Amino acid sequence: MIKWVLRLFISALALLALVVVVAVLAVRASLPTLDGALEIEGLGAAASIARDASGVPVISAANRDDLSFATGFAHGQDRFFQMDLIRRQAAGELSELFGEVAVDTDKRHRFHRFRVLARQVLAAASDADRQVIERYADGVNAGLASLGAKPFEYMLLGHTPQDWQAEDTIVVVYAMFMQLNDARARRDVRRGYAHRLLPEQVYNWLYPDGTEWDAPVVGDIRPTQPVPAPPLYSVRDYDASLADTGRYENPPMLGSNNWAVNGAHTDSGRALVANDMHLGLSVPNIYYRARLIVTGEPAIDVTGVTLPGAPFVVAGSNGHVAWGYTNSNGDWSDAIVLRAGQSPNTYITPQGEKPFTVHSEVINVDASDAVEYTVRETIWGPVDESANYPDGEIAVSWIAHHPRAVNLNIMQLETAGSAREALAIANTMGMPPQNFVAGDAAGNIGWTIAGQIPVRGDINASVPADWSVQPGWQGWRTPSEYPRIYNPPGGRIWTANARVVDGAALHIVGDGGYDFAARAQQIRNNLQAADRFSAQDMLAIQTDDRAVFLANWRELLLTVLNDEAVGDDDELLEYRRLVENWIPRAVAESTGYRLVRAFRTEVRSRVFAGLMTPVRAQYASDVDLLMSNQFEAPLWQVLHERPMHLLPSNYASWDELMLEAIRSVIRDLAQTHGAELAERTWGERNTAQIRHPLSAAVPLLADWLDMPAEPLSGDSNMPRAQGPNWGASERFSVMPGDEARGLMQMPTGQSGHPMSDFYQKGHADWVHGTPSDFLPGPAQHTLTLRPAGGKIAAQDE
Repeated sequence: MIKWVLRLFISALALLALVVVVAVLAVRASLPTLDGALEIEGLGAAASIARDASGVPVISAANRDDLSFATGFAHGQDRFFQMDLIRRQAAGELSELFGEVAVDTDKRHRFHRFRVLARQVLAAASDADRQVIERYADGVNAGLASLGAKPFEYMLLGHTPQDWQAEDTIVVVYAMFMQLNDARARRDVRRGYAHRLLPEQVYNWLYPDGTEWDAPVVGDIRPTQPVPAPPLYSVRDYDASLADTGRYENPPMLGSNNWAVNGAHTDSGRALVANDMHLGLSVPNIYYRARLIVTGEPAIDVTGVTLPGAPFVVAGSNGHVAWGYTNSNGDWSDAIVLRAGQSPNTYITPQGEKPFTVHSEVINVDASDAVEYTVRETIWGPVDESANYPDGEIAVSWIAHHPRAVNLNIMQLETAGSAREALAIANTMGMPPQNFVAGDAAGNIGWTIAGQIPVRGDINASVPADWSVQPGWQGWRTPSEYPRIYNPPGGRIWTANARVVDGAALHIVGDGGYDFAARAQQIRNNLQAADRFSAQDMLAIQTDDRAVFLANWRELLLTVLNDEAVGDDDELLEYRRLVENWIPRAVAESTGYRLVRAFRTEVRSRVFAGLMTPVRAQYASDVDLLMSNQFEAPLWQVLHERPMHLLPSNYASWDELMLEAIRSVIRDLAQTHGAELAERTWGERNTAQIRHPLSAAVPLLADWLDMPAEPLSGDSNMPRAQGPNWGASERFSVMPGDEARGLMQMPTGQSGHPMSDFYQKGHADWVHGTPSDFLPGPAQHTLTLRPAGGKIAAQDE
């Protein structure tokens, strides 16, 4: 009996081992071919993909169409599942892969009907642009087909990948609109709740358009407005103790940093451009490094980051010009209050009543019935059924809903010869509007907006408006109307999602929630602190994690924790000791930094909740009020002037509010992590959570799929903007024409395959800020793609 059980156990182990071996072999079969030659249908001439030791390719072809094909081939080899998720999410088609769990996500995206728009954009494209996208799609599908097995994610999901279509490239661009714009004009609605009820002076004070931290390239800082006097506004009779203060911590600004110095500030006379675009981070990274070369005419040699799903370099250098982006946070979407018509299912327009256009979207669901989703549309845009606004239903006018908002003019940057030419191209590009900064080999630098800009009527575009009686959008800006900065005095340009310009230029861009400017100011000050710069100097600014902004908050905190307030309270004594001995940087080992930051967050939330009690009291439900990104101005005012009429009745003094905030931080940390305050480091809070999309569903594979869960330096209001799952999606600094001395870093690795040597290659450099080269290194693997009819001799990874 024992022998029989033993034989059964051994047989089970052997079977399990066999299953594991088969699974490993199946997954390994989906690794890409890296060396040798492949015969490919559709190529006009031979192309090559030469990867360096980190998997960064130099992709070469004789013409632009074949370069698109070869770029698509590399993307299809290394990143197809990622590309599939991007297109499916934007188009609202995730339920076909993941079933009912994804239906609500699909509805949120089907609201925009991006696939319909993508087909319109593709139909309106030039023959040359359409050819580039179609050749890219052919390359993606050829790269996918070259794998020995389908990507491992489809094995786990039990699905077969669907071919890439030319229109999917346009859908991928729309995915970036979703990340970078307010797709439903929710900021307008949330500000509108307060705007409807507050006196004008109070509203303007709570929602200023800047602070003393402003650091525009052109323009002045905003003066602080006076605190509203008691007859006008008071919250002293309101109890804010039941307010949910936690809801008022604004999410991190997914924007970016970029800057440039002119040739007078470099050893070569060339401009030096730096860029780090901050986005949500996952595995693999949203970008894919590459050098793209066309050996024929017109010749192309451009290096930077590509977006899997598209056949071009997004940001980088072409030898003559280097360029990069930050999110402009201009006003690119508006909320329109609809007035119902007298006839059923109609609304009022300037031309009278019009019926809603109704679209029925069918969402296919894996292992379940299809779901029908209805979108009502107006002449201005779709109706947001989820918006609950007192004055009427809300329609959304967003530039992304107009086919004009997307084009492939970005490819013209591949051959731009000067910064001035690059700025002119940028003004014609169709993309989420960005702060575009460029510098050239002659030493010139410039800034403008890349992307399409609507012309607005004379309305307050920051809150919902009735466009049946007020002028809405009235066409589009021409390139000659775009704001530009070219070779400014001082030879420096910087942007960090905050206000860049002023006056008429700012009116054109608008305020879509541009960022609090502490990060921009720290960058500006770093640039003004030296006269000469190298790529290494730019990396030092990009990884600057000094807590300049929080220094004032630390002083305030220590004032609150005076001897009288602390007494013999051991917890407050320990809190004060840790803050007194803080490391003034957002580094992993700093406990004091975390405590100062938490103090500010809690105080800010309590003050805003208190100031808004009269507004909330007038609504039947607890509305989602917006805290301005510029709220630091009124916040700092009340904490120093301490007006009693702006303090809710549940506090006897402003000191009591701040002491209670400190005690709340102590309680929250103890409940979440433990009672030892000294162990509550910033690294504990800021630990990497850079994960593969499937790791949560298959926890046993998480260690294999995810990046290491290690402490990260950096935070929101400093150049090294970094959180657990968001931050710099790339960092580079480069002088056009001298790319060999440039630097580049990127999180995760080039490959999306966890068995690839390139899955995490380069990630450690990004984590630790270690310099790594802008250009790909010497080729370690070379794959030649030949037109059909040649011989095949390929070698797998």
